Amino acid sequence: MPPRHLLKKTSIVICSRVIKLLANIAKLASYPFHALLPKVRFTLPEQAAPWWPSKQASRIPRIIWQTNFTNRVTLPVYLNYLFNRLMAPRFEYRFMITQTRRDFIEAQCDADVLACYDRLQIGAAQADLWRLAVLDVHGGVYLDIDAHAIWPLGDVIGEEVTELYVTTRRGDLSNYFIASQPGNPNIQRLLAQVCANIRENRLTNVFDITGPGVFNALLDQNEVPTIAYRYACNQGSFTNEHFQYIDKAAGKWTREQKQVRVIRDDV
Repeated sequence: MPPRHLLKKTSIVICSRVIKLLANIAKLASYPFHALLPKVRFTLPEQAAPWWPSKQASRIPRIIWQTNFTNRVTLPVYLNYLFNRLMAPRFEYRFMITQTRRDFIEAQCDADVLACYDRLQIGAAQADLWRLAVLDVHGGVYLDIDAHAIWPLGDVIGEEVTELYVTTRRGDLSNYFIASQPGNPNIQRLLAQVCANIRENRLTNVFDITGPGVFNALLDQNEVPTIAYRYACNQGSFTNEHFQYIDKAAGKWTREQKQVRVIRDDV
């Protein structure tokens, strides 16, 4: 490995650890904040322009996409949003809640994709399908609501890359970070497989029906560009399940799918 590349990777890891330390301090401070002000929420914008325009063209559009069941969020989630804006000042920000996701799919996708989306009964599964649809149509970078960049996002994805997927600590692909140009055949393949899983209705876990399981089954890491999470994006530094689902009685999808079937029977 060239010395310059090794130095950069070391710098990213150090930066990541500093960010995690500061983010965890902010997360701890949020407990007394919300204990004293339990009703206070912060509003995520539906759309926000870049802090300053990009001067260079990029194959992957400079757009960050996120979604959540509500745009009224706790302090840790809002701090996570602000930090991503800081790490991607030349990126536009776009956000959709549950109903807006469906409206998008109805307007931009064919009837079969909408029918599959409407059979999903768990928000996380709907978000899995939507992120593929929105990247297929518009391109950009999708980040989970608790995910944050650990290095300037424009530098992570570069200018000539047409797609980029994140790998976990175990080396598997995940879908909490996806970068893609519009009309990407791999994104289209993933979306088609998610829809096939919904129509077949044989699987019972969100992970395998719409989530990372689909990525690992369909994509060959030797054929698609990947980046280890430690050099691109982390989850849960600023926030956690308590702060993310404080206003959602059903809680996280891992709990919800034990009470509700992921896929509604076709009628």
